[in-house]
Amino acid sequence: MKDLSPLSTINSPLSKGPLWTKSFAFALRIVNLAKHLQNEKREFVLSKQVLRSGTAIGALVREAEHAQSKADFISKMSIALKEANETDYWLDLLHQSGYLNDDGYQSIHPDVEELLKLLVSIVKTSKANEK
Repeated sequence: MKDLSPLSTINSPLSKGPLWTKSFAFALRIVNLAKHLQNEKREFVLSKQVLRSGTAIGALVREAEHAQSKADFISKMSIALKEANETDYWLDLLHQSGYLNDDGYQSIHPDVEELLKLLVSIVKTSKANEK
């Protein structure tokens, strides 16, 4: 697989770690889901919501790589956690409204749950270590 990161030489604890790779892979899945919803289901409002929140997670993780302080890092990770929670909401809504079938939901939902768990752990640990 091609190295997609221009940051691969940076010695950040997030670079190429589990959260970094999982949030990027999740963003790709969300982009494909949004394309499917728009092209196949002709759904444009909810698809843009899930696209925005689902891709923001990885973007915030990348921003946190270069946080200016511990407080900035915690802030970025906390916002990423909020975006993951919002994405979970949109996925539930898409599923319950029939835009996302059971197979699609059961395929993508564990990914957002895993991101939520990772982000909760990082935020809690970072806040505990800040004191």
